[in-house]
Amino acid sequence: MQRFLNVTALLLGGLIATTPAIAAGKAFVTVNGKSVAQTTADAFISEQKARGVPDTPELQASVREELIRRELLMQAAQKAGTDKRTEVTAQVEAAKQAVIIGIYLQDYLKKNPITDAQLKSTYDVIKANQSGTEYRARHILLKSEEDAKAIIAKLKKGAKFETLASQSIDPASKVNGGDLGWSRPERYAEPFANAMTHLGKGKYTETPVKTPFGLHVIKLEDSRPVAPPSFDELKPRLVQQAQGQLVSKMLDELRAKAKIE
Repeated sequence: MQRFLNVTALLLGGLIATTPAIAAGKAFVTVNGKSVAQTTADAFISEQKARGVPDTPELQASVREELIRRELLMQAAQKAGTDKRTEVTAQVEAAKQAVIIGIYLQDYLKKNPITDAQLKSTYDVIKANQSGTEYRARHILLKSEEDAKAIIAKLKKGAKFETLASQSIDPASKVNGGDLGWSRPERYAEPFANAMTHLGKGKYTETPVKTPFGLHVIKLEDSRPVAPPSFDELKPRLVQQAQGQLVSKMLDELRAKAKIE
């Protein structure tokens, strides 16, 4: 029940505006002669069920207590004249507008569903862009070519790359033995990427690689084909993106027809 009480705190803390507007109907509970509609209670219960809270007598009782508290606070606020204050009426109007727009958009998206064919077309483009190879490399970044050549000389004498990485001026990787993790070549400066992709596994660059950041000594730990996420993994994000584009297009059309002064 703690999960519901946490939601209660959020609602009382300012998220009340997100609750759908409810029409009057059969009374669920009456507080000081003022009825709270059954449809209001049903909305609260549905919200909790959507969050995974089971519909139990305990939930029903908690919803009842929550609505009683809300009504008591509302009556106290009205008695104090809070509901008549300019900033309150402005926020209420904004909240009402947000609810109406939200429901309108829900209806619009239901009438204009996104098909799997549309999503798969977008997915194929993403999949093609994510194909290729990614690399796991280490590097030691130094200020001068002289310093970089000194590191390479030590490596040729058998020094461990991970140990020498403590001399790197790259604070993010030096603490991990110069490890940069798995990345695609596009993430790196072009000279770095070119040098890295031409290394054999376990090999390091025997000449310093210059980039705008300084001089690098690079070691290739391994490489592997990029495995793009499956369609099912990306589908929720693709749906959200497609719906956003659909709404934007609709809004553009409304704006083009509107008289704005």
